[in-house]
Amino acid sequence: MTKVVEGYMPFREYQTYYRIVGDANPKKAPLVLLHGGPGSSHNYYELLDDYAEKSGRQLIMYDQVGCGKSSLPEDESVYVKETWAEELIALRKYLQLDQIHLSGQSWGGMLAMFYLTSYNPQGVKSVMINSSPASIKLWTQEQHRLIKYLSPEDQQAIADAEANNDFTGAKYLAANERYMDAYAWETDKSKLPEPMQRPTNGQRASFIAEGPNEFTENGSISDFEVTDQLYKIQIPAMVTSGTDDLCTPLIAKSVVDHIPGAKWHLFGNSRHLALLDQHDEFISLLDNWLNEND
Repeated sequence: MTKVVEGYMPFREYQTYYRIVGDANPKKAPLVLLHGGPGSSHNYYELLDDYAEKSGRQLIMYDQVGCGKSSLPEDESVYVKETWAEELIALRKYLQLDQIHLSGQSWGGMLAMFYLTSYNPQGVKSVMINSSPASIKLWTQEQHRLIKYLSPEDQQAIADAEANNDFTGAKYLAANERYMDAYAWETDKSKLPEPMQRPTNGQRASFIAEGPNEFTENGSISDFEVTDQLYKIQIPAMVTSGTDDLCTPLIAKSVVDHIPGAKWHLFGNSRHLALLDQHDEFISLLDNWLNEND
């Protein structure tokens, strides 16, 4: 069995839950994993536990404040990108993570881009950006394009919800589930691996930071835009996305094109979480990438 150490880091007046899988390996820098949302949790990264054991690489996963087992602040002003970047900085210091690889999925990749372009961190050997936009404006444009592949009835239900700013109706909720099933992952949790069936406790963070859904971005990160700052990322960068992903190929390409020397892997049968939909291919890509950049 792989060694797992859990703990809590003091952060401001809150606590951040972390989970360390495997022992430190002087030949392999640990991989720090940034989950999506805002409002998700580390849960789906537990699908990498076997990889930690087989590869001998230590994994560091944690629940961003407002999510999972971490503190869930009532103060809405906490839920901004700067909070989560400063939390990452604090975690690296607290756990003495001088040399790391970094990987973020969805919002986690956005956080990685913001961290790398705004804080000039040292000791990051490589970054993997999985299904993440550099621009929320482009993201929402592409979500509305994807909606056009739904049935006319579902398209109308979503349009009505947006026009009335009412996201509680049964027709809208059913349409949004079908949209998420098509482009994210199953909304029926019983069809998901056990870690993804657990609650993320991040609904409040998600609503404050993002908004009511993926295509009505009106929360605190709705102005997220780092495309023109991506040239500052001067470390090896891998961008991944899926053919049936909320992060469309256009979104992924807009990231790749602005990071010097970035590589791009398109998963041919994946939605928003290739770690789930094409697990073995994702693990192989990840392992090769990390080994190349140790």
